[in-house]
Amino acid sequence: MAILITGSIATDHLMTFPGNFVDSLVEGKLDKVSLSFLVDELEIRRGGVAPNIAFGMGCLGLSPILVGAVGPDFADYESWLNRHGVDTSGVHISESAHTARFVCTTDAEQNQIATFYAGAMSEARNIELKPIVDKAGSADIVLIGANDPLAMQRHTDECRFRGYPFAADPSQQLARMSGDEVKPLIEGAQYLFTNEYESALIEQKTGWNSQDISAMVEVRVITMGAKGARIDRRGEQSVEVPIAEELRKADPTGVGDAFRAGFLAGQAWGLTDERSAQIGSLLATYVIETVGTQEYELAQQHFLQRMAQSYGDTAASDVEAHISCPRP
Repeated sequence: MAILITGSIATDHLMTFPGNFVDSLVEGKLDKVSLSFLVDELEIRRGGVAPNIAFGMGCLGLSPILVGAVGPDFADYESWLNRHGVDTSGVHISESAHTARFVCTTDAEQNQIATFYAGAMSEARNIELKPIVDKAGSADIVLIGANDPLAMQRHTDECRFRGYPFAADPSQQLARMSGDEVKPLIEGAQYLFTNEYESALIEQKTGWNSQDISAMVEVRVITMGAKGARIDRRGEQSVEVPIAEELRKADPTGVGDAFRAGFLAGQAWGLTDERSAQIGSLLATYVIETVGTQEYELAQQHFLQRMAQSYGDTAASDVEAHISCPRP
C-alpha cells in the first residue's frame, strides 16, 4: 500500500513555562498584548506535521512516503526518518531557504502559544505528486496536512484531477484561511481530520453545518481531547473511542499527528474505524508521555499489552496480526 503524507517539515523548539498564561492576560487590554514569559526548559526536537505522522506509521511497521520541502540542513533529520521506516524520496530540498521552524511555549495547564516560520516550506507548492505516485506504483491515500497554503491547494486539486483518494487535514492553517480557501480543501475528501475546535472553525468560516460536511466526505474524524475521538462514516452510526490509559503527561505537542498515524495504519490494515481510532489513541498516548513529537519508542509486545489494558484482549488480538515495530 502506497501512503503519501504531505505537509510541513520543521524543527520544533519547545519551551516550558511554569505558570499559567491566563494569569498574565488583562481583561480589556487584549487588543494591545505585550508579554514575555521566562521559561524553565528548552527542547529542540524534530517536528512538522508530515514527518510526525510518517514517523508514527513507520514505527508501526508501514513505509509511508513523506512529501514536503526542506532546506539543505535536512540531512540528519532525513537519516533519522529513514531509520524509522519513512521513505523520503518525495522530499524537495531548497537551495536557498532553511527548513521550517516551530517555536512553542507550554504552560502548567498544557495551554500553548506558538509561532511558525515557513522557510523552505513555501517551495512545497512546486511539488507535483504524479512522479512520486508513478514511482510508488499507486496512491492508496494522500494525506494533505498543514503546509504552504498554495501547496495544500495544488495537492488537493491534483488528487481530485488524477483520482487519488485523499485525506484533508488542514489543522493549523485554518486560522489564516478564509472560508472560500477552506472549502476546496475538503470537498471530495475520503477522510477529514480535525479536532473539536477546528471542526467548529470550519463550520463558522464556510457556513456549512455538520450535516453538509458529513455529506461531502466519506469519513469525518474528530479528536476531542480527554473525551477521546469520534468517527462519522457516511451512512453508518458514529463511533466514539475513549483515550488510552496514560502513564503521565509530559507534552501534548504532536498528539494529534500520532492519532492520525495510528488511525491511518489501522485503515491500511483493513481494520474497523473503532479499532483504527484505538490504535491512534494509544499512539497519541505515547507522544503525550514524552517531550517532543518523535521521541517515543515502540516495542511490539508492550504496545499490545497497553492496547489490551485500554481496550481489551480482542482489540490487542486484532492488532497483533498486523503490527510490526522494527527497531531502528
